[in-house]
Amino acid sequence: MNENIRMVRKDDSGSRKCTFEISVKFQQNSTWQGQILWAEKNMKQSFRSVLEMLRLMDEALEDGTARTVSWENKV
Repeated sequence: MNENIRMVRKDDSGSRKCTFEISVKFQQNSTWQGQILWAEKNMKQSFRSVLEMLRLMDEALEDGTARTVSWENKV
């Protein structure tokens, strides 16, 4: 399995957005493994589950800063 998904989210004012490019490399143990790219910050991070991927996205959407889950890898 090797799929790419692109997601864009805008807040209510329509000005701030987060764009994620998700690359699913494997599907194992009923979940996905792959990489997620946060386009605006040009940062990429591997994830081991859909829950971890969602935490990365939630962190980016909350206030645009990395906190609990580390967005460490610059592209």
